[in-house]
Formats: sequence, C-alpha cells, structure tokens
Amino acid sequence: MNIGIIGGTGPAGIALARRLASVGHQVVVGSRELTRASEIVAAELVGSSTHSLKLLPGTNEQAAACDLCVLATPWEGAVATAKSLQAPLEQKVLISMVNALARVGSEFQALVPARGSIAASVQAVLPRTFVTTAFQHIPARELGLIDLPIQAEVMVCSDSEEGAVATELLVGSIHGLRPVRCGSLASANAVEALTAVLLNVNIAYKSHVSLRLTGLRESGSNPS
Repeated sequence: MNIGIIGGTGPAGIALARRLASVGHQVVVGSRELTRASEIVAAELVGSSTHSLKLLPGTNEQAAACDLCVLATPWEGAVATAKSLQAPLEQKVLISMVNALARVGSEFQALVPARGSIAASVQAVLPRTFVTTAFQHIPARELGLIDLPIQAEVMVCSDSEEGAVATELLVGSIHGLRPVRCGSLASANAVEALTAVLLNVNIAYKSHVSLRLTGLRESGSNPS
C-alpha cells in the first residue's frame, strides 16, 4: 500500500514510517519543506542499509495524495494543516496519531481541544474525509527499532465503518500490533488523553510502556 505521513519528519512520524516500510509498504514522508523531508529520509535510508525500505520524501501535499494517510504533525498545527489539504484528502482515510499534550514541570498533562480531541477537530474541518485514530500509545523509540519485535494493542476510533476497517488492516499489517476498535470519535478524547498517563508512567519508572489488554478474543478486535 502507498501510505503518506503528513508531518512525518518528527520522531513518531519517522518511526511509524520505518515500521510500515519494513513490512512492505511504500511510505511518503511528508513535510512543509521538501528539503527537510529529503534530509530525514536520506538519513533513515543510510542508517537502515541492511533493510530495503521504500521511503520517499515529499511535501505534505504529496503525502496527502497517497492511498491512505496518517497525520503526525505537532498538535498545535494539526487542524490547520489538515484543513489546507482538504481537496487531496477527500474520500480518503486519514489516521490521526496526534495528541494534545503539555509538559508542566516533569509531568505531561492532556489538553482538551475545542471539540474534545484533535481527531474530532480534524473531522470537523474535513467533513468528506474518513478520520480515525491509531498509534497514539506506542513509544516512538520502540516503534522505530525495526530489528526488534513490538507488541501492543492499538486503539482505533472512527465514525465510519470504512475508516475503521482500513485502519485495522493497516495496524494489523505490522506483526505484533493488534487493532482494538473502541468506539466513535467521541471516544478519541480519552484515547488521546491516555497518552499523557503513559508518558508519566515512563518518566516515573524510566520505561517505555505500551498498552496491552487482556480478555480479547485472539481472533482479532472486530466485535462483530
């Protein structure tokens, strides 16, 4: 699959790009400036010389032209960036992995956007796009270490069946990640805010925790 990561040059975006490319996807790493994307991708390819990674640099517009897109910008600019790409994102699935967080002293605190979550705010400005959430709770460092296995549940929120299914398929293409459907975008506020809690656990215990759930059917996360 051809996947575009909008604002993909940050730690979380490039880690996801590496992991997706390592399982055979072609990934366009988008940025406001093509030179920035080119520098990041070149460094990644040199550092991954033992792997054949289909990583391509691009602008955010080029990333938005891909089959399926991921929003990985800093939270402050997520809604404005998404709105500027309304035309190329129309009728596509856009996965938001953005969290609104602030660091206060040594603690991370969740912020509450006007519509309750970044994902819901993005959906409001992209009414003809299938906005979903995923990948919020996976530590970027572990996600990017493609020589090592990764295990985690990935919370998926969506107002559309089409968006939920496409997101689950993408998550499930990464060995060790299990998609878990946890409601509409009305639940995205809790999903995004939980990231702050997990970061605080990491600080307290000097760890890199991910989310695991017990009691789910081994056959998958789809409740139907």
